Amino acid sequence: MLTGKQKRFLRSKAHHLNPIFQVGKGGVNENMVKQVSDALEARELIKISVLQNCEDDKDTVAAELTEGSQAELVQIIGNTIVLYKESKDHKEIVLP
Repeated sequence: MLTGKQKRFLRSKAHHLNPIFQVGKGGVNENMVKQVSDALEARELIKISVLQNCEDDKDTVAAELTEGSQAELVQIIGNTIVLYKESKDHKEIVLP
């Protein structure tokens, strides 16, 4: 579980990132969860964009991705979700 200070730190890091995944009409499926997990292992901090034509709301999408990839939800702002998961192999981000 992230503290408020850690979330604030991660939000500042994520500000400059571009979304690397888009959730559209198909919603969240197993393949997407696997790809998000792999991306989190490589990058630790990612942004995901929820498109207008997505059938699920952004809170549901965030919950499914967070639960499926065992990540921490940092922020939902607009239609963008920010996720964090500490990497096992190459840890780059040091939390305060």
